[in-house]
Amino acid sequence: NAILGVIQEYRANKALDALKKMAAPEARVIRDGTVQVIPARELVPGDIVLLEAGNYVPADLRLVESVNLKIDESALTGESVPVEKNADIVFNEEMPLGDRANSAFMGTVVTYGRGKGIVVSTGMKTEIGMIAEMLESYQDEVTPLQKKLEQTGKALGIASLVISGIVFLLGLLRGIQFLEMFMTAVSLAVAAIPEGLPAIVTIVLALGMQRMVKRNALVKKLHAVETLGSTTVICSDKTGTLTQNQMTATKIFTNGQFFSISGEGYRPYGEFYIDSSKIDPKSDTCLELLLKIGALCNDSRLEGSGTEHEDQKSWRILGDPTEGALVVAAAKAGIFVEDLEKTQPRLNEIPFDSDRKLMTTIHPFDGKYIAYTKGAPDVLLSLSSYIYKNGQEVPLTQEDIEAIIAANKAMASQALRVLALAYKPLNDLPEEPKAEDIEKDFVFVGLIGMIDPPRPEAIEAIKTCKQAGIWPVMITGDHRDTAVAIAKDLGLIESEAGVLTGAELDSMSDDEMFQKSREVSVYARVSPIHKLRIVEAIKNNGHIVAMTGDGVNDAPALKKADIGVAMGITGTDVAKETADMILVDDNFASIVSAVEEGRVIYSNIRKFIFFLLSCNIAEILIIFVSMLAGLPIPLKPVQLLWINVLTDAFPALALGMEKKEPDIMQQPPRRPEEPIIDTRMRWQIAIQSIFMTVSIIGVFVFALKYTDSIEK
Repeated sequence: NAILGVIQEYRANKALDALKKMAAPEARVIRDGTVQVIPARELVPGDIVLLEAGNYVPADLRLVESVNLKIDESALTGESVPVEKNADIVFNEEMPLGDRANSAFMGTVVTYGRGKGIVVSTGMKTEIGMIAEMLESYQDEVTPLQKKLEQTGKALGIASLVISGIVFLLGLLRGIQFLEMFMTAVSLAVAAIPEGLPAIVTIVLALGMQRMVKRNALVKKLHAVETLGSTTVICSDKTGTLTQNQMTATKIFTNGQFFSISGEGYRPYGEFYIDSSKIDPKSDTCLELLLKIGALCNDSRLEGSGTEHEDQKSWRILGDPTEGALVVAAAKAGIFVEDLEKTQPRLNEIPFDSDRKLMTTIHPFDGKYIAYTKGAPDVLLSLSSYIYKNGQEVPLTQEDIEAIIAANKAMASQALRVLALAYKPLNDLPEEPKAEDIEKDFVFVGLIGMIDPPRPEAIEAIKTCKQAGIWPVMITGDHRDTAVAIAKDLGLIESEAGVLTGAELDSMSDDEMFQKSREVSVYARVSPIHKLRIVEAIKNNGHIVAMTGDGVNDAPALKKADIGVAMGITGTDVAKETADMILVDDNFASIVSAVEEGRVIYSNIRKFIFFLLSCNIAEILIIFVSMLAGLPIPLKPVQLLWINVLTDAFPALALGMEKKEPDIMQQPPRRPEEPIIDTRMRWQIAIQSIFMTVSIIGVFVFALKYTDSIEK
């Protein structure tokens, strides 16, 4: 117990250390009217902190100034897109973390722009600090198998002591020497208890861990292996777990037509389609122009690494994921930013800001100049006077406007993040371009829709979960519409009836939450506290809960769940240290493989428990019946121990390594309250034990009758 305690404390400390590493080591502050660089640990409430792109936020801040400021809060909220910040907005304290546009939180990362904020919380008082406190407060719970083995051990212990006592008294009444009967009774008690059971269980679980590693599931704690086998609910984070965490352009509207784009993540390979018919994107002038605008009016870059073979490279976006999706879409059409900039370098720009909701860049074009703009569809459409159709600029009509609005609504209803793209020819190059002079009378080109798409393997894994009687639940910090669209794509839900938001959870009592959690499969816009309530409510309904996640925001729920599963690639150190198991390949499907392995292991544990108990009960009955029948004691103390150590242990271990049954994932999960030794197994053990008892006593009586001495 002391050793286990030390190990658990060590793990808890590692989780807290990982949280500390997320805190910025230094901060730029304004003190005494001058800018100073100080260790982040020296910050106090009231300090004014300066932020710029690339900075870790060193404390929880209330922003007082923001210039095109965007912060990546995915590790804290699960939001896959950097959040635009605005110091001028005022919110109440009840607003969910992901919606607090006037605040910056410790441990998040500035991806764009700059800002200034007043420190409102430091250390354990910050949002990330409160997560650390949650981690400290939770202890590992006893697993179902541990509970059942403990109950079985107690029952066997009591029964063996009672029977050993009866045998001891019967022996004394028959005049057998005290010492001989005492040794026999003690040996019988030892033999009756399957002391090899814990060791064999540990070995089988350890071997199961090794098999899971081969299937990309790294188990940190032995008990997690068997807990997976009894899992009835899998609560999963959305971003990076069920989705790819890579914004991807999937749909385009231009020249009155919808185009769809295939391909996965940031890989610059894919096809363009109209109504399922593949097309060459460069054969359509409107589509080609839209992709060029998206690539040039852009601050992000696509970078490949890892191998000389293009199709085997790993790809990442340097910059904003939404802008990255535009770069990747263009690359799929064979349009590369680096090539475009050789003939159309950026000469000037009007940066994006949250008031205008637009970004404009200026480039040379046909001896003159041209402004390329992207931004919010409603804003850009209102500033457009023309539209690009069939390779020509024509006046924008009311019919065109209605078609664009309808297309925008259709794309938004699919939870796509929609951007509009346009251009404006310029006769001269303005030295200091102003939005009010340039951003008007645009030529509207089209719309492009992006989404963080579901993992294909996650869709299949969810089907397998349902076949296996496991209930998958999605918990995310994203908006309701996005969560619903992704959940439908994944096959989690068919309607919005089984969806709840964090705000709705706040208005519920624990009893209401307990009832509602029985029918909800999607939770949107939730905070770490909500995740804890969700896991607790589902557990209170009698379920064995596995929680998958990758962010800091997932850590408390990972700790509270029966088994916490962290992502190995995108997972934060905090999540990995807190979890019971790590998915090496970040593949949601790997958890299904792990569940299958857990079921196989539990099935094998039941097999060798059946074998061990049948043998041990037979040993008790042989001695007990012999004493009642007035026969000599068939087994001496040393023989009992020899049988127990050698004959029982190795066959039991072999049973623990049996291969799986073919239909193991078509069976429903076992009920948490189901005993490890059910009624059927009790009858089987009884029949097997009686058969062995009768056989051995029969042989013993035969030997007594036809031989001169038992020793022979």
